[in-house]
Order: sequence, then C-alpha cells, then structure tokens
Amino acid sequence: MKVASAAALATLTVSVQEINADPLLQLIVKVASPLQLTVTKSKKATLSLELVSGTRLAQRNAIVRCLCGMGLHNALDGYPNALLGGHSAVVHSSPSHGIAIASITSWMSVADHSKTESSLDSLLKQVDSHLETRAFLTPSASMTVADVDMAALLLKKCSADELRGYANVQRWLRVVSAGLSKHDIKLPDKLTAVPAPGAPVFFYGTEEVEMPKKRQAPQGNANKGKQANAGNQGQNQGQKQAQKQKQKQPQQNQKKKQQQQQQAATFDVSALDIRVAKIVKVWAHPDAEKLFCEEIDVGEEMPRQIASGLRPFYKDEELLNRRVIVLCNLKSRKLVGFPSHGMVMCASNADHTKVECMEPPANAKIGERVEFEGISGDPEPENKVAKKKIFESVAPDLKTNAEGVCVWKGAMSKTSDGPIKASKGMPDAQVA
Repeated sequence: MKVASAAALATLTVSVQEINADPLLQLIVKVASPLQLTVTKSKKATLSLELVSGTRLAQRNAIVRCLCGMGLHNALDGYPNALLGGHSAVVHSSPSHGIAIASITSWMSVADHSKTESSLDSLLKQVDSHLETRAFLTPSASMTVADVDMAALLLKKCSADELRGYANVQRWLRVVSAGLSKHDIKLPDKLTAVPAPGAPVFFYGTEEVEMPKKRQAPQGNANKGKQANAGNQGQNQGQKQAQKQKQKQPQQNQKKKQQQQQQAATFDVSALDIRVAKIVKVWAHPDAEKLFCEEIDVGEEMPRQIASGLRPFYKDEELLNRRVIVLCNLKSRKLVGFPSHGMVMCASNADHTKVECMEPPANAKIGERVEFEGISGDPEPENKVAKKKIFESVAPDLKTNAEGVCVWKGAMSKTSDGPIKASKGMPDAQVA
C-alpha cells in the first residue's frame, strides 16, 4: 500500500509485518498528514525514512523522534497529539525542555534494550516507583512516544500476574491503552479489573445540615428515653462543631498561604550559597545529548557531581579545569539518571540561544563564597531552599549589568579579588 504526496516532507518505508507489530509506528502513520508523510508498505521492505533534504535514517527510534519533531515541522508534537510532550518546538527556550526530550530518548532506549531481557521484574519496580508521583514517564500533559513504547513492551512481555502487584504501572497502562484505542490500536489486555467506585460525596461546610429527629421513648421506659435524648443532643453538638471547623478551614488555609508568600518575599540573595569552583572532570551524559556530567571542586573534601545542559554551547575540553561559579545549596536530584548536586551558574540571552559560564576573578579561592555589596546573611539549608522555593523567588533579579558583571537588584557581586562576570561579558542577561 502506498499513500503519496508530491509535497511530502518525508517518505517512510516499512514492511507490513513490522508495522503490524509496532503500535508506535501505527500511531504515527495514523495521525500524520498524508500531505506531509508518504508511507510505502510491502512484505519485504526494510524500515527507513528519507527526508525531502535527502537525509536517510534507518534506526527505528531515530526515525520515530524525527517524524514527531522537526522531520514534519513539529506537526505531531502539538495539539492534540504532542507525541514529544510539546517540547520539540521550544527545546532551545529553556534547559527543562531539552532535559524532557533527553528523558524521552532515554526511556525509548531502555524499552529497546529490554526487549531481549528474560525478566522485567527490576524494570517494573523502576517504572512503578517513577510513576508514583507522575502521570506519564516524562514531563507531559499526555502520553508521549516513550509511554507508548514502554507500555507496548510491558504488556507484550509481562503476564497479568506479574503486572498485578504494581498499582502505578496498571493505572498508567490503562491511560496509554485508552489513548491508543481512540486510533483503533489495541494493546494486549492483561490488566486486573478495578471495581467501579461509588459516587463521591463532597461536604464544603456551608451546606444546611438536617439534624436527625428526636425519638420519643416508649411509655414505661423513661430511663432509656433520657439516654436517647442525651445521645441525640451530644450528636447534634458534635455536628455543629464540625460544621464550624469546616467553615474556618478555608480562612485558615488562605491565611497560611499569605504567610508563606510574605515569608518568601523576605528572602534575598544572601540565602543562596554561591561559591567559586573548578571543574576537575567532565564527560558527555550517555543518555542525554544536551547534558555534561561533571565533577566540580567547590572547596569541600570531595568534588561534587553536577549535570549541566552545556553541550550545545561548550566542548568538554573547554570545560575541563575551568573555574566556574556553582550554586551549592540545592538538593541533590537525578537528571536522566545522573545524581546532580548543585548548578553551574551561567548567563543567557532571552531565547537561550547564547550561554556563557559565569567566572570568578583569577585570584579568588576555590570554595570562597560569592557575596553582594550591602547584603549579608548566612545561606539557608538545602531543604528550606527547596520547600520555600527560595531560588525561584530570588533568581529573577540575578542578572548581568552592562559590563557583564553579576548583580542582584543592582548590588554588585564580590569575592576577595573582585566581582564575578560572564566569561565573554554578555550584558543585561539572566543568570541562573
């Protein structure tokens, strides 16, 4: 079968057997416009993609990401599909979009490598734990190619008994299966039936409560009648108190929220532990094309491991032994599987197409804290910085001035040897 268009941006060649066994390729072929994608199917075809520019791809995952991204001008990464989570078109606007695309790539690689595994117990545990606080595998409002790939793998290789013990995985598999069924694509049905919940009951504290009527005690049993009346009075009083408490709750929550906002507004740049540092080791992240993995000396007993999205802007040899500025009181978190404890601070323009590392003066000591003129105070602990979102409240005013010097609300940065600057003097840039 062949669907052709003279204006097509790409031509996909695939065997009938392969596409029938691949739910993700089926989905792409169904949602792609025939005016953009020409699809050629035959019994003995070898999977390939040829772009109008002449570029030819043969690796399945690369073909999928190309078709969902720039290969078709991001047509499959917008409403209503967003197969790359909506991150492809804006990947250069923020490091978070690049990290999301790298996460999709990583999960697809895991699914591909797991096809030959005899047991998927460890993978099931990993996916279930990952989905405990997430709707999908990667930051997205709907399923991505990573979700479809991983769901197809698990439903193909795992039995119903193996899936039964993983509630988060089952909930996610139902959502992915439902999304595919809209396009008449069926995944194996191995999920445990879930009983339908009853109708929810909501009580906001503002409703009129109908109190139970008092019962008249039978004649000749006065003592029991008194006890019943006493019980009804106690029940009524308890319900009134509960109603008053419900009415107070929204006011208390609003007051607490206002207090937190006022407290966040009182923090200044002294709450951040910004230090002079040196990169002593750097290598490319194996699963994220935009990330470097680094070991950085921040003046502690051991170097810190930090991941930074600098690969589009620097070569590894340009970063090795480079003196940089690091924000140290951030909680450690994993970036595409790599534990990162801190952030290399850089200046960037508005659309994030230019990035320059912030650098200390030549004689500033490694581990020395960067301060700002007229502002003093000890840095806050990592947990508090995360809980109170201190960095998010302080960062918008952290910039470079016309000379490329780092300032906060106009206050000049300082070390024992002078201020810190953007490496090439980028003026009027955001620092983060």
